[in-house]
Amino acid sequence: MTTPTKKLLYIFTTALALVYFTNDNASAQTDGLSSNSKQPLEVTADGTLEWLREDKKFIATKNAMAKQGESSVAGEKLIALYREGKDGGGTDIYQVTAEQNVILRSRDSTVYGQNAVYNLDQGLATVTGDNLKMVSPDQTVTARDKFEYWVADGRVNALGYAKIVRPKPGGGVDTLHADKISVLLKKNEQGKQVLHSLEAIGNVVIVTPGETVTGAYGIYKADTNKAEITGGVKILRGPNTLEGERAVVDMNTNVSTIFADGKPTAPGTSDVKPGGRVRGIFYPGSEEKPDNP
Repeated sequence: MTTPTKKLLYIFTTALALVYFTNDNASAQTDGLSSNSKQPLEVTADGTLEWLREDKKFIATKNAMAKQGESSVAGEKLIALYREGKDGGGTDIYQVTAEQNVILRSRDSTVYGQNAVYNLDQGLATVTGDNLKMVSPDQTVTARDKFEYWVADGRVNALGYAKIVRPKPGGGVDTLHADKISVLLKKNEQGKQVLHSLEAIGNVVIVTPGETVTGAYGIYKADTNKAEITGGVKILRGPNTLEGERAVVDMNTNVSTIFADGKPTAPGTSDVKPGGRVRGIFYPGSEEKPDNP
């Protein structure tokens, strides 16, 4: 980078930090990028940085980043839209668009994608493109179509063949697949955002080291480490099969219980499928372990 370019970037980011800090609408610090934060928002890049005053936007290229506190969004190109503060004072950035090799970081999570639109008013980052992935301390979430991440609230929607992988303390992993997974993160005693609960909708598949459970809808709660699956449930353990309308999967003990009673197979519905009978198909000798030589 040439010396004039470095100087331009330094002057720009320093000026932007100062005017954003004096925004009249600023309030308490929040997680994630926010138009209501007292912290300055700094934009840097290795290439160019344009200030289009008539369009009220900044364009940064080549390894560009917008950073505020411990949160940032980076890409090969950033477009930041702003509005003027009250009485023309301050510069209020309300949306950042990132293109190519996007990395969105908050204090406890990192999201990867190809494109992102970050609405600072809503605290919502929408990430699309190939190889979508979110990594946090206790799980990895992937999706085919889109992530919707409300950073400050700790809410994430993973859309399109979504998958969440959680390591087990004793080794191995638990995996959940669904058409859509909605994750709720909450702060633990150490102040880190960790998984609190999740909702899985459509073609739900839970894979543990010992079995596979399928159904139409599922809810998982981290405090109990249990998942409840409803809607045409099947539990597969080797060649053996259990069938019913509802199952509870205990991830601690690897014990699953299947029920005949019917519950709504999707949230917000009142149509309850009548309970039938549970059904099991077992193959003799399938649970036997071969003798040691």
